Amino acid sequence: MPGIEVWSQFDHDPRSSANAAMRASDRDRAVIETVLADAFAEGRLTRAEYDERADALLASRTLGDLVPLVADLPTAAPAPRSSIPEQATRAYLAERRQAVWGFLSASLICWVIWFATGQEFPWPLFVMLGTGLNAGRVIWQKDDIIESETQRLEKKQRKELRKWEEG
Repeated sequence: MPGIEVWSQFDHDPRSSANAAMRASDRDRAVIETVLADAFAEGRLTRAEYDERADALLASRTLGDLVPLVADLPTAAPAPRSSIPEQATRAYLAERRQAVWGFLSASLICWVIWFATGQEFPWPLFVMLGTGLNAGRVIWQKDDIIESETQRLEKKQRKELRKWEEG
């Protein structure tokens, strides 16, 4: 799962040999503490391993001391993401906007052609009917479209989570 890499939260990358001797700040230690706590919560560390690494973290003096504490742990936190209902609603709004825009643009183009050619039969009404039916369908089926998109996003999220846990 894409995420925020832990090392980007440091002012100076502790993995760089040029920064290894630099003194670690409390904020730097807090970043590593979060990685350790997450790993313990996920079952990646036993209680004894967590305690041992937490003690070493408190005793750390330099940025270089921090790297080995999390070298065998994932260093990416899940990226903050909007909730699935919000994403589904945004997808519906985009579909609605596309349907209405399709109706308006096709209708306008057809009416301009009709006026320019001076025809008597108002054939653009057929275009308006076809594109209007689609726009109406999208508007009237709002709840169904949002529910369908929610299910699709939940399935995608489960798939990504499985992939992230396996990798």
